[in-house]
Order: sequence, then C-alpha cells, then structure tokens
Amino acid sequence: MSIERRRGGFTARYRGPDHRAHSKHFPSKREAESWLAAQRVAIDGGTWRDPKRSRVTVGAWSQTWIDAQGHLKISSRTRYETLRRTHVLPRWDKVPLDRVMHSEVASWVQELTAKGLAPSTVAQAHRVLSLILGYAVKDGRLTQNVARGVPIPRRTRKPARYLTPAEVGRLALAMGAEGDVIRLLAMTGLRFGEAAALRVGSVDLVRRRMVVREAVAEVGGRLVYGDTKTHRERTVRFSASLVEPLSKRLKGKAPDDLALTAPEGGPLRLRAFRVRFDAAVRRAGLADVTPHDLRSTAASLAVAAGADVKKVQNMLGHASAAMTLDVYAGLFEDDDDSVSQRMDALMVTRSVDFGCTPAAEETSAEVLELPLPAETSVGPVGLEPTTRGLKVRCSAS
Repeated sequence: MSIERRRGGFTARYRGPDHRAHSKHFPSKREAESWLAAQRVAIDGGTWRDPKRSRVTVGAWSQTWIDAQGHLKISSRTRYETLRRTHVLPRWDKVPLDRVMHSEVASWVQELTAKGLAPSTVAQAHRVLSLILGYAVKDGRLTQNVARGVPIPRRTRKPARYLTPAEVGRLALAMGAEGDVIRLLAMTGLRFGEAAALRVGSVDLVRRRMVVREAVAEVGGRLVYGDTKTHRERTVRFSASLVEPLSKRLKGKAPDDLALTAPEGGPLRLRAFRVRFDAAVRRAGLADVTPHDLRSTAASLAVAAGADVKKVQNMLGHASAAMTLDVYAGLFEDDDDSVSQRMDALMVTRSVDFGCTPAAEETSAEVLELPLPAETSVGPVGLEPTTRGLKVRCSAS
C-alpha cells in the first residue's frame, strides 16, 4: 500500500485479494490514509469487496436478479417483476449498489406508505429490494444487505369470513349451473386455482378422494399451469353429497381433461368467475363474500365436524400446522374450552392425589365433598357430571 502526491491531492494505491491494483485520489493525505486503513481492515477481516463490482446500479443488477429466478412459478416471478418495475426502479434504478443506505431504504418505505399503498404492498416491494441486495451479497458485490432490519408497516389480516351451511346453500342456488363449484370449494377447501386445474383422472368417485397435483393462474391473460402453492400434492376427501354433481361433470371425459369447466365451455378463469360469483352473492342476499371465503368456510365446517388442526392442515394444503393455527386460531377456541373441562374432570377423578376424598372409581352422580384448606373463601363450587358420571361440589372445611 502506498500514497503518492499528485497534482491536486494524493493518490492511494494497494493490491487487493484479487491480485489487482486499486487506487483512489483524495484532496488530502489524511483522507488517503484513512481509506487505505479501511481497505487493510477489510482485507484482514475477509470482508473486502472489489469496489468496481459494487458500482453497478440497482436497476442493472435487478435485471440480473430477475433473470436468475427461473426456479419460481411464473405467477410469482411476474409478481416480483411488477413490484420491481412499479415500486423499486422509480427510486433505485440509477443508484449504485454500494450507495444504497439503510436510512434511505427506511425513508423509501415511509414514502410508499405515505402514498397510500397497502401495508402488504409496501412489505412486498421492500422484500423485492431486499432480495436484489441479498443476491448482490451472495455474488460478492456487497458485504451486507442494508435493507434488512428496516421497519415495515404492520400488516393486518382481514378477519376470515365463515359462511353457514344455509348461506352456502343460498349462494350455490344463486350460482345456477355452477352451484356445484360453490359446494365443492366450501366443502373441500381447495384454492380456486387448484379446483380449476383439477383433472378427471385425479378424482376417485368410489373412494371419494381427489388428488390435488397442480394449480392454474392467469398471467397477462394467459393461463399458466404449475405446481400447487406448497409444491406438494395432497389427497382431499369429499363428502357423498358431491359424488352426483361430480359424476355429471366427469361423464364422457378423458382422464387428462379438466374436471370443472366454465358454463360456456373451456377452463375456469378467476376473473370471469368472479363476475358471476359477485352477481350470485348479491342475488343470495349476502355481502362481502369472496371466492377465498369458501376456503375459510371449509375450514370452519371441518372443525365443527370434529377435525383437528392436522387434518385441517392436510385438507387445505398448508405448509405447516402452525400456519393453519395462525390463520384459523379462532376456530379452535371451543377446543380449548373442552380441554379445560376435561382437565377439571381428570382433577376430580384423581382427587386422591390431592388429599381429597378418594373418588376415582365412583361411577354414580352423587355429591362428593372434597376438602379445601380452611383459608379458602371461594365458597361452594359445583361441577356438572363428567364422562365418568361424577358430580362434585367442593367446599371450604
């Protein structure tokens, strides 16, 4: 490393880990020394990066990044490209990678919020920028991703809308020829894209099973078929009431044909279906109902029928049971009540372990006096008969 006096200042030089000479001109010797010291620390710490590689603009590098996303579903890649073009490039297109500052990213997020963009849109735009910068880190162009840790507006999830069986029936009736599609979505929990991509050969009418292998999305007016959202196939059971309408749909079709089609023929398209769906919602006297609400309705009906979290997860095709609970936690609150009631029953039937009157083998509904400490002031507490036929009243001794 060396510093040479040049006209108008000082030029600092060093040879980097890439075995190439690097230099930079400064107006003062102190600035040149400080820069060389920083380069020495970076080299010794293994964090040195070729400054020329980090001078590429965000706009140019983002194109390199999007071109490398061939592993994504076309719908996901299209969404990323739209966010990149609409929200990222207007602010960062001409900015070199190494000039993107954490504070400036935070200000940009606030600017997007101030424009009235939904919190979810702001979060997705920030994610795209973060992915672009993260890709630069992996390529050795940056030492860190400055977009990480930037505060993002809190996203609020719209409360799930659960239709009653009667409302499902009214909506199905209002949909006319597509009433069976309403019932299928409300009773199986399939995503619309999964139902629209369902093949005849994936439906077993005898065993009442359907194998969900793919989904379809409309991208730029073109239908694109691909894997499901979680990239996994799953088997979904359906009720006997769906056998007849499904059998009519499948009659005379080849195994590779679509099981569900539009009234005029051809594949189901979400945009066109939504027009018919919204009109049916109004005719049924309902409000604020979307096709996705039928998926939530399926979850609520399954829980009401006794399905546990794991069964609901498998039916809906969630990546994990934790995700199912995160989305539909409210549906399992009744289970919490029943658990607490069963715990009470267990405490009573095993009261001998707590110094109470032995009653584990009692099967009658007689009143048992369970002694409590003298200082207890709760007064008499009655319990309804448990599954063992016990009725207990505890009182202070």
